[in-house]
Amino acid sequence: MSHSSQIRQVAFIGNHLPRKCGLATFTHDLVAGLQTKHPKTNFWVLPMNDQPEGYDYPPPVRFEIRDNKLIDYKRAADFLNINDVDAVCLQHEYGIFGGEYGKYILDLLDELKMPVITTLHTILKDPCSEQRDILNELADRSIRLVTMSQHGIDFLRDIYGIDQSKIAMIHHGIHDVPFVDPSYYKDQYGVEGRKLLLTFGLLSPGKGLEYAIKALPAIVKEHPEAVYMIVGATHPHVKAHSGESYRESLVSLAEELGVADHLMFQNRFVETEELMQYIGAADIYLTPYLSEAQITSGTLAYALGAGKAVVSTPYWHAQELLDEERGVLVGFKDPDAIATATIDLLDDDVKRNTMRKKAYQYGRSMVWSTVADQYMELFHTGRNEYRYIKSSHKVQPPDRLILPDINLTHLKTLSDDTGIFQHAIYTIPDANHGYCIDDNARALLFCSILTGHDPEIDPLLHQLADRYQTFIHYAWNDGKKRFRNFMSYDRRWLEEVGSTDSHARTLWALGAILGSDHHLGDRTLCSNLFIKGLDAAETFNSPRSWMFSILGCSAYLKRYGGDRRVRKLRDELAGRLMSLYSENATSDWKWFENTVTYSNARMAEALLISGYDAQNNQWADAGLAALKWLTKVQTGKGGIFRPIGSDGWYVKGGKRAIFDQQPVEAYTQVSASLSAWRLTGDARWYDEAVRAFGWFLGANDLGVEVYDPEIGGCRDGLHADRLNENQGAESTLAYLLAQAEMIMASKELKCPSKTQAILV
Repeated sequence: MSHSSQIRQVAFIGNHLPRKCGLATFTHDLVAGLQTKHPKTNFWVLPMNDQPEGYDYPPPVRFEIRDNKLIDYKRAADFLNINDVDAVCLQHEYGIFGGEYGKYILDLLDELKMPVITTLHTILKDPCSEQRDILNELADRSIRLVTMSQHGIDFLRDIYGIDQSKIAMIHHGIHDVPFVDPSYYKDQYGVEGRKLLLTFGLLSPGKGLEYAIKALPAIVKEHPEAVYMIVGATHPHVKAHSGESYRESLVSLAEELGVADHLMFQNRFVETEELMQYIGAADIYLTPYLSEAQITSGTLAYALGAGKAVVSTPYWHAQELLDEERGVLVGFKDPDAIATATIDLLDDDVKRNTMRKKAYQYGRSMVWSTVADQYMELFHTGRNEYRYIKSSHKVQPPDRLILPDINLTHLKTLSDDTGIFQHAIYTIPDANHGYCIDDNARALLFCSILTGHDPEIDPLLHQLADRYQTFIHYAWNDGKKRFRNFMSYDRRWLEEVGSTDSHARTLWALGAILGSDHHLGDRTLCSNLFIKGLDAAETFNSPRSWMFSILGCSAYLKRYGGDRRVRKLRDELAGRLMSLYSENATSDWKWFENTVTYSNARMAEALLISGYDAQNNQWADAGLAALKWLTKVQTGKGGIFRPIGSDGWYVKGGKRAIFDQQPVEAYTQVSASLSAWRLTGDARWYDEAVRAFGWFLGANDLGVEVYDPEIGGCRDGLHADRLNENQGAESTLAYLLAQAEMIMASKELKCPSKTQAILV
């Protein structure tokens, strides 16, 4: 899995231990399972607090929500948004959230900027209108709904009208325990030599435990060694309202029936490790619940997965898990049936053990490690599909493009008295990565394009250009006859020689300054650096170094066309590009290499410009053919601009990567298209420039603005599900350069086009 497709952070909303409830245990166990299987991803929890003092939560808990405070839900959404979460997994029960039927949770989901996967722990067969509305609104706000049973799928589809493609079925997870003989654990609980019947979970009247106790006299008569153990504390909400009255009623009932010596209570909330030992000691597990309306039972899943023989009433989850003789179903409120089924299993060791084995084998598909992988796959799917929930309409390229006003706020923020910072942490310069000549060259190129455009910003451009030119001059290593590239924040060069691409890009910026009618900085200094740098350019082997050098030479030759040395170098490098194209281009692959990677349109543009300048039709035709082919390749659904993604590029014979999309690709397409428009006079190339520029403004796969109009910055890229919110120099300058070229083209526009840029 590539870094860009890696799920980095997932947040869970629900309950969490030490709060005592099944949902809290589920969330804890799911997060633990995910962290074990996927250690490179950060999983954390936002629990609901039902008491003012909250709970003493373990480290996975990051942010607490008071269930009855609406403001907490809104602040939690803001917390999730600013922490760059890839997906949210909501654990839903109507009763744990504030508002009528728990509707406060919808306010939280409304504010989120990432996909939501909702696990439904309760799905009602006969909901009231408010409950139905809430579940349907959950579905609208979720990329997937997870249910733990087939009944859940049927209910969501048939009762709530939810498209089945939006529903995923993932079993309730279980702990992967060995298949052991019950006698192994019995001595720990004082029941060695006895047949142990077990029920565990929080006690409440709906559990129907009184009917299991009513069955005890008949069971004990046939099996005097039988003992029934009930493990678990009274549900906190029941205890707060009624104290221990339910448990006390069970004790009184056992005394009345003369089976008090066969009833044991473990009146506490049992942690997982000990709980699995209790289950391991059981011969038969009982779930005598009173109603079919239970879509999920974690206690039943645990017992099944441990290979227990189960006697249960036929609530929905039990009907599925105990099918195919994995357990025995008996009627609701029927102690005689419970007794008959239990005695039958105690009488027949072969039958009981066969049932145990079937249950254990079935449970292997439910262990937490498997469930964790299924959830992780769902997080990936949800993230990749999220763009479709963000926008219900197809994004179209603009028919008319309104160019925003030039905003240099972020460019100034990124620039200090040394030069321009490479990277930003969101909108703040990142000093850890210092500076590079690549970005200072881009910044100088931007200044050269816009100088003379606006008298109000012209002095600022001159000031900034001086700063960037100073950096470039300082980067020249006269001993190596090459430019350095990377500099730390404390102004230490991190290398003696930079990359060939950075050297060639610097030549391009210097050539643009020298070829311009506007005088920026010291032209003599620029000329000296430009001429010195040409010697190295002749030795470069990288095609992209050739193309940047060609662009620098071509810009320089606009003013100094008589310079034979520069013209010769331009022609030499263009010839190399032409040879590369001839070697690799075919009828269906009109490109210079077997892989389309970065700054792609520039390669076609460099050969096209060289062909026109040198009056070489072969170069011009090849450059234009390559640009046409690339433009077609980079056209997405509805005609939007879709650049080659950096997460895999586009290898000949393979699938092109769609993400991660980089701003520099949109800029190079704008620039190359405008060059083709100027050279050929074909108005459709102006339209192509508009289409590519629209990518910055929202005409892209996600339908989101990559450009930040508030500060004039540009986000660092477009992932499959979200923006990269950092606004570094390369991205910001890609936008500003594209905008500058569109502004200049708007001024030049003489003939009408289907798409016209309007300068505001």
